Amino acid sequence: MAKDKDKKKDSYGADAIQILEGLDPVRKRPGMYIGTTGLDGLHHLIWEIFDNSRDEAMGGFANDIEVTLLPGNRIRVTDNGRGIPVGIHKQTKVSALETIMTTLHAGGKFGGDEGGYKVSGGLHGVGASVVNALSIYCKVTVHKEGEGIYMQEYSQGKKKALVKKVGNTKKNGTIVLFEPDPAIFPIIEFDFKKVVDHLRQQAYLVKGLRITVNDATKYEGKIKEEDVFKVTELGLEIPSMSFYFEGGLLSLVKFMNSTQKPIHKNVFYVEKKTNEWESVEVSLQYVDDISCRLSAFANNIYNPEGGTHVTGFKTALTRILNSYGRKNNLIKESEDNFTGEDVLEGLTAVISVKLREVQFEGQTKAKLGTVEAQSSVNTIFSEAFMYFLEENPDDAKAIINKVVLALKARKAAKAAKDSVLRKGALEGMTLPGKLADCQSKSAEDSELFIVEGDSAGGSSKMGRDRRTQAILPLRGKILNIERARLDRLLESEQIKNLVIALGTAIGDTFDISKLRYHKIIIATDADVDGAHIRTLILTLLYRYFRPLLDGGFVYIAQPPLYKIKKGKEIFYAYTDEEKDKFVGKEAVVEIGDGPMVDDEEEEEAAEEADKKSKKDDKPKASKVSIQRYKGLGEMNPEELWETTMDPARRVLKQVAVESTASADKIFDVLMGTDVPARKSFIQSNAKAANLDI
Repeated sequence: MAKDKDKKKDSYGADAIQILEGLDPVRKRPGMYIGTTGLDGLHHLIWEIFDNSRDEAMGGFANDIEVTLLPGNRIRVTDNGRGIPVGIHKQTKVSALETIMTTLHAGGKFGGDEGGYKVSGGLHGVGASVVNALSIYCKVTVHKEGEGIYMQEYSQGKKKALVKKVGNTKKNGTIVLFEPDPAIFPIIEFDFKKVVDHLRQQAYLVKGLRITVNDATKYEGKIKEEDVFKVTELGLEIPSMSFYFEGGLLSLVKFMNSTQKPIHKNVFYVEKKTNEWESVEVSLQYVDDISCRLSAFANNIYNPEGGTHVTGFKTALTRILNSYGRKNNLIKESEDNFTGEDVLEGLTAVISVKLREVQFEGQTKAKLGTVEAQSSVNTIFSEAFMYFLEENPDDAKAIINKVVLALKARKAAKAAKDSVLRKGALEGMTLPGKLADCQSKSAEDSELFIVEGDSAGGSSKMGRDRRTQAILPLRGKILNIERARLDRLLESEQIKNLVIALGTAIGDTFDISKLRYHKIIIATDADVDGAHIRTLILTLLYRYFRPLLDGGFVYIAQPPLYKIKKGKEIFYAYTDEEKDKFVGKEAVVEIGDGPMVDDEEEEEAAEEADKKSKKDDKPKASKVSIQRYKGLGEMNPEELWETTMDPARRVLKQVAVESTASADKIFDVLMGTDVPARKSFIQSNAKAANLDI
């Protein structure tokens, strides 16, 4: 028996090899094609279809695209381009439309000058077919002026019937209607704002292209979309936004700086073709801020990790500002040259390159790898920016002065940083007085609790495990480092204490191998102030201690919201739902914010109530006392240990950065200078927060 089992285990023949045909690979491994089956992947379906329409516009064949969110999780994308070919494909022997929609790596973007597109964002020929494969229903309608209207329907990537002519038309264009498959996507909820933000950006990148976005998801009437070319023709009273920009990136930079204070009047802009098809487009403006807002695109695809075009831009920007500043005596002879760090402070810039043969590093297209882009951007931007500075001396002076301040701040920050580190070294790395350190010298076993206020600090120091748990109380709210340079940051006693406690140093001397605690736990109160303090700490860690987040060292403590006493039983509830489950519907509830009565008083009251109930015919509901914890300081040491610090029972959430671009945007919104954006975010997300006001 054992011998037969081993034989079966070792068998590996030709019959063990599986072949996935058609679009089956997409359905088997959707993450390989769209990144994730979460909400980002769901919205990626829209981007894939839209990109095909946008590529028509980039080629000069279309100037109008409409995207509509329909009821029933359906998306409709219309363009007035040439229309997908419907003739018989000589290789597949079926309609070109069917070939494109049901075959991977089929499209008009492989042939270079001989293909249907000279410049495009999608080069792999998988976009439309992937969307089709991941949709429970898909329909493509093609308008060919003078020829007719052609249509084909699909389900899960497979055709339902042959391509057929369904009418006549005087228009050209393509309509794609699809409904994501719930078997692939566990949550199907399209975000109108997310769609609007993405497509607004695309409208800036393709001058003269009109993009309309409609939200008909909540429309209760009948929508006869099949009767019209564009949904807007129906005249529905639904949310709708339309974008059209002649200014290109110039308009985009103005939009990005709409809530900022520019330090110079004129916005720099250049667009130049390197040959008949390829081009470089750059726009920039400096604002009164310390953050850098640099966005880069290749063939209208956003590159969050930059690439060769960004390298060329940064090199040229640093060289030109140094050259102009020295030439016009705006930089003192005693001062050092600007560094790349200096010239980026307060900069808002957008770089866009269009290339025939574009190469990205990786499947996500996050970073451009085309070598030629570096020299092209460097040359074109250098020439145009030097001319801009010469023609606008007031703007040039304002820019140079801004960069000089950044240089001085960098030097001051280095001096402050060195002072902090030197002081620590001279004093034998004396730890902050507020820090109650743990006994363990092993970083792997040690935990640092960053707690809010002396009250919580006192309880946590008394309730902790002294062997492995250190406590660092913060006094009030720390400095918002999103709006402060490193030199001002290190003037803050609170932040300085945290830097010394962590042991890693900061800035260019950061060394994660010297981290003294492998669990850094943020423990703040469950109220608005506590949420604000937690966000301030996370902003600091994200901007200056990013490796701690990437390494999984940072956690957020989840203390209970309620202590519930039901007779002699005690429960801790971490959510309102848990509280309601514990309490029950029949219980008589007494709610208080302060400490509960002591056990002796409680028992006496319970006995008295029990005696009373025996005299009555009807049974009495059990009495429940509920205490709402507004802060950690309201807990005694035993409660704090039991609920928040005991490794066996506590609830911790590990902090991770899933998307750098999204994280940058969130921190910029929450902690930056754009008040309207922050107000909008709070209004949209306030209901999801379980905070005491």
